[in-house]
Amino acid sequence: MKKEVIQIGGIPSILWGDKSNRLYVYVHGQGGCKEEAQSFAEAAGRYGWQVLSFDLPGHGERKEDIPSFDPWHAVPELKQVMDWSKSSHDHIALFANSIGAWFSLLSYAGEPFCQCLFVSPILDMHRLIHNMMQWAGVTEERLEKEKTIPTDFGQTLSWEYLTYVRAHPVDTWPAPTRILYADQDHLTDRQTVDSFVSRFGCDLTVMEGGEHWFHTPEQLNILNTWMIQSLNQLDGSRS
Repeated sequence: MKKEVIQIGGIPSILWGDKSNRLYVYVHGQGGCKEEAQSFAEAAGRYGWQVLSFDLPGHGERKEDIPSFDPWHAVPELKQVMDWSKSSHDHIALFANSIGAWFSLLSYAGEPFCQCLFVSPILDMHRLIHNMMQWAGVTEERLEKEKTIPTDFGQTLSWEYLTYVRAHPVDTWPAPTRILYADQDHLTDRQTVDSFVSRFGCDLTVMEGGEHWFHTPEQLNILNTWMIQSLNQLDGSRS
């Protein structure tokens, strides 16, 4: 499919598909990159949507960046990407994966999206951080004193991150949103998902026995089916 490599204020990006006034902004998760949007872009292109994907700090072409995969670096970039998107397209939708969904919640609460699609989203970062502190046996008092604490499961606990999360709660999300969630997701529990769905009137699809990362043939088949159903729903609502 057509693929245009572009820069948005120095952010490596790809604009997928034939020219259209309709655009999905694609936000990847931790460990992802802009290229992973290809399968969704191919599906969206059949419905007349372009897709814009980009490398978040420390990912893709930016792996050599200083450690900056945090909201105070990511949120301004997401807003920059949105400004570019609105300058070139009339209708905007959102696809976000894992922590990319939480970054989007912080960045885009006021955006009039046609549709939002969240896959394995992080919806309550405050709860997740406290869960990780429990896994690592770290108290809040120790974290405040030491500021950063590496863990044996690959994440670094950060007092600065925790205080940022407390200062930036997700209080509003008016956009029509569909969520694909796996019931064995170790990062977001079912209670958190159900609470978010209830607060903001989202549509929820649950894969029984699935994991946070959709990667097996069965999981990918469910993901692809859900994407097509979501695109069909949006296409039908516009007809």
